[in-house]
This record gives sequence, structure tokens and C-alpha cells, in this order.
Amino acid sequence: MRRADRLFQILQILRRSTRPVTAARLAEELEVSTRTIYRDIADLAGQRIPLVGEAGSGYILSSDYDMPPLMFTAEELEAVFLGAELVRRLPDATLANNASDVLAKIASVIPARLLGYLSYSAVGLKPDESGNVKPDTRKIRTAIREGKKILLEYGSASGDITKRTIWPVMLGYDQTCCLLIGWCELRGTFRHFRVDRIRHAAILNENIGTNRNELRNRWERWRDKEMKQLNAE
Repeated sequence: MRRADRLFQILQILRRSTRPVTAARLAEELEVSTRTIYRDIADLAGQRIPLVGEAGSGYILSSDYDMPPLMFTAEELEAVFLGAELVRRLPDATLANNASDVLAKIASVIPARLLGYLSYSAVGLKPDESGNVKPDTRKIRTAIREGKKILLEYGSASGDITKRTIWPVMLGYDQTCCLLIGWCELRGTFRHFRVDRIRHAAILNENIGTNRNELRNRWERWRDKEMKQLNAE
């Protein structure tokens, strides 16, 4: 790696980190010696880059430093491509389209010499032969972002249909299904609903009974409690 590229990469690492990063960790990621990192840190400081920290305790980039965006590296483009491919496999038609849109936007702005890293990436996934249904989740995600309640018509595994008012928390995914996680007013607790079993969803003109962050925190505490009970059995 060229020295200039290494200096930029150090800034990238520090920019994505919320805690001080030690020279040893920087050296490990960049595959150089800690002595080289100390020399690079001194060079960056000499260029008036606002680094906070010292040897032994780690370094962090000052929050008021505005670094202009850098062009993608080949490795970053391959990570973006693979991430988009993984998203396109999820059982969610909206996110699959969004992932394709992201790749198209990136392809429209990167130099021609880098296009090959998207078109003929060195990484890939085996063909998707699952045939999973991909529901449209735009309405649900809008309700989550806006903190609105949702009225669901939900089909159980046995085919029974119930109407439920949900305080939506988030959508969760694995390779086979998409789950709507939310507080169920009918049951008075949190429930996970398979999106492919939702027969109809309507956003209500009614806010959830708390702010979004608090609802998410409440669900996480409920989830942790449920996991402890399962592990104890």
C-alpha cells in the first residue's frame, strides 16, 4: 500500500470508530508495524489533522473534522457488491430493489476503471434457488420511521385471521422469512409476526404510546429476558 493511501485509510478507520483506536490495532488492520503507524500519526498531526490521543491509549479523530469523501477502493467495492447481493436474497421485495438501486448509483459515479469490480467482482454467492416469496414492506417501514401504529389482518399457521393493532419496532430478517417485531395491543406484550402471513396492513393516524427509541429499548429488555428463560430451561 502506498504511504498516501495508508494515511487516508488510517483516517477512514478513525472516522468509523467511536472509541480510541490503538496503534497496534491500526497496524494489524493495515498489515504494517506499529513503528510505521506512529510515524504516520506524526505525519497526520503535522498536517494539522485533529487527532486526539497518545501512544498506548489510542487515537480518535476529532468530531469537528470534516473529511471529504474518498473514492472507493477495489476491496470496498467488492464489499458493497457482496452486501447488496445478500440484501437482494432477503425475503423483502422493497429492499431487494433498493440494493439494486444503490449499485446503479455507485456505478454511475465511479471511474470507468473501477466498474469491473462491480460487474466482475472477485466475490459472489451461489445461485439463489430458494424461491422465497418477497413481500412489499414499504408501508410497514414507513410506519416504523414515523412512529405510527399499524392495524394488521394476520393469518396464523392454522389459517385463523385476527385483527391486531401493533406498535412496530423493526423488521427482522433471515434467509427464509421477514418478521415484523412489535408491541401487540391484543396480547399486551411483544410479538413477532411473519410478514408473509399479513393479509392486510393499514397505517393508523395514531402515534405509538412512547418514542421510538424507548420502544426499541423495551423490546430489547423483553428479548433478553425471554432468552435467559429459554437458556435456563
